[in-house]
Amino acid sequence: MILLVDAREGIVEQDLHLLGHVLDAGRALVIAVNKWDGTDLEQKEKVKRELDRRLVFVDFAATHFISALHGSGVGKLYESLHKAYESATGKLQTKTLNDILAKALQEHQPPTVNGRRIKLRYAHVGGNNPPIIVIHGNQTDAVPDAYKRYLQHKFVAALKLEGTPVRIEFKTSDNPY
Repeated sequence: MILLVDAREGIVEQDLHLLGHVLDAGRALVIAVNKWDGTDLEQKEKVKRELDRRLVFVDFAATHFISALHGSGVGKLYESLHKAYESATGKLQTKTLNDILAKALQEHQPPTVNGRRIKLRYAHVGGNNPPIIVIHGNQTDAVPDAYKRYLQHKFVAALKLEGTPVRIEFKTSDNPY
């Protein structure tokens, strides 16, 4: 999906409302700021600061500054759309996901809860568009949000995903004893 923002108005509440729907649906996203050629330098700086501040939670989306009237910047927009589509619908391998998880755990272990370390054992694909990664382990309901974000960033970076959110689901294994 392309979220089209007017450079003269900046990000308005309706843009954020639409963005909420896109995120809830888990769709790939590219942000286009239109009328870029018709704005002065001060307004351009203001829009860039506003994008950085208000859209920090969609850091996976590419941002393009375009002019629909003159067609400038539109060609690069298509390239980002293709990358986002490929990232959202591409096939992921279980072995690759497990290797990424093992490396992430080696670099930064999950925290302890009630004196016991959270153990994340293995990962597999749960779906695509958006990519869903299911991680099995114990005490997964106690994984803090910060650690979930850490894992999301590790998977996005390692898989070179662009333009699509990644969802991580946790499954707690039953203890047979």
